[in-house]
Amino acid sequence: MQIYLPIAELSVNLFFLIGTGAVVGFLSGLFGVGGGFLITPLLIFNGIPSSVAVASVTAQVVAASTSGAQSYYRRGAIDFQLAAFLISGGLVGSFLGVSTFNALNSAGQLDLVISLSYFFFLGGVGSLMLVESVRSLLRQRKGVVRPVHLPGQHSWVQLLPFRVRFKKSKLYISVIPVMGIGLAIGYLGSLLGIGGGFILVPALVYILRVPGNVVIGTSLLQVLAIMASTTFLYAINSQNVDIMLAFCLMVGSVAGAQFGAAAGQKLRGEQLRALLGLIVLAVALRFAYSLVVAPNDPFTLITKLGLV
Repeated sequence: MQIYLPIAELSVNLFFLIGTGAVVGFLSGLFGVGGGFLITPLLIFNGIPSSVAVASVTAQVVAASTSGAQSYYRRGAIDFQLAAFLISGGLVGSFLGVSTFNALNSAGQLDLVISLSYFFFLGGVGSLMLVESVRSLLRQRKGVVRPVHLPGQHSWVQLLPFRVRFKKSKLYISVIPVMGIGLAIGYLGSLLGIGGGFILVPALVYILRVPGNVVIGTSLLQVLAIMASTTFLYAINSQNVDIMLAFCLMVGSVAGAQFGAAAGQKLRGEQLRALLGLIVLAVALRFAYSLVVAPNDPFTLITKLGLV
């Protein structure tokens, strides 16, 4: 069953879109991440223009993050003060990211930059995740206990000025790294069409030492706010948000996330991180393949796989 996407200006199989959303939703529920870093490449690999894929996925990430944020809000697991500083930096980052996106699109270099960015970015993150998870598994087999970092224990972060007390997280730290992390996530999220939760959560835990009971909820609130503003900016400035595409992805991801969450309870954290690292590396290698193989159309960098 074909469905026409008015902004992308092409017809796509409806079940393919819903199935793609379901697969990414399953992985999102399994790993506890937004899934934007997976769904955007899948759309690009299958013929959706990069500009439309990035802009439309931001709307899908908003929908996926809303339900999660509401759940953590009801449990009182969100540090709103910390989220406010993250969002402040993220709004600046999203504005810069959308401006960069529009400039690259106008110059005709958007596909190349997105492919290179995904390759290096996901390749680096995936490698680090895989190495760390394998080390953790090896330490567990040898019976080595890793030292636990308690909230409030910092190194260079503690030495920075403009410190603020975050009562919910029981932290007294500088707002400079907080807003810096928010800015970086906002920029990458808006430029590449990713929620950034799979980077934000480790940054909050390992850099800022945010307690685990509030880190996920706070991350989801930041992603929700930044992706909502990014979607608005794309809709106003470039009109690249395809509502039909975003809606089909939302339908599939909501259903898939429920099964993923149930499956995730049967695997250990180290196993999940190792599996996620392998998936991220696979996406990075697929972008590398698209960069070195001659495309079907000499005026695009996308190699279509015949799935659309």
